[in-house]
Amino acid sequence: MNEQTNEISWNDFSKVEMRVGTIVEAAKFPEAKKPAYKLQIDFGELGMRKTSAQITNLYKLEDLPGKKIVAVLNFPPKQIANFMSECLVLGAVDGDKISLLSVEKDAKNGLKIG
Repeated sequence: MNEQTNEISWNDFSKVEMRVGTIVEAAKFPEAKKPAYKLQIDFGELGMRKTSAQITNLYKLEDLPGKKIVAVLNFPPKQIANFMSECLVLGAVDGDKISLLSVEKDAKNGLKIG
């Protein structure tokens, strides 16, 4: 692997608010430039957040509700087509195939990743 990585400090890393959430709804997002789904995610005491994710190559809509995922919550909202994204779902990217990061064991919604 020849990718250049930029070193960050522990202080930088601690600023990234990664949390466990459960996808409660998934819907088609035909207005997006690249194929994507709209997701509604429950982060427990931190509330519900919506986002879009370009995960259509590896996931079917009906398989997403109930899935525990990891997302960054402290990015500013971002307009994507006619939709306002409120968090960033994390995934492993292999070209146009994105595999969602999830927790191996059941974890409460809202738990911090660190």
